[in-house]
Amino acid sequence: MVLEQKRLEVTGRIVGKLANGEVQLFDENEQIGRILLNQSGNIVELKNGYAQEQNKIYKYVTVTTSPDEKYVDCGSESGWC
Repeated sequence: MVLEQKRLEVTGRIVGKLANGEVQLFDENEQIGRILLNQSGNIVELKNGYAQEQNKIYKYVTVTTSPDEKYVDCGSESGWC
């Protein structure tokens, strides 16, 4: 089993709520960051594990992979050969 970091594009599920001159960003019910609105330009701040690139938001997750394991029916060997 190998741990591997993946980048998932989550832009479509991000919800923004306007509060106190900023847009608070949520992924499901967890606040993941904010966009500060001001006259000199907007500033995006995201929680660790999230990134913004080319108007999209990405989440970094660690997943387990088992690249070489294969299941086959080997009778008395419980399926692993």
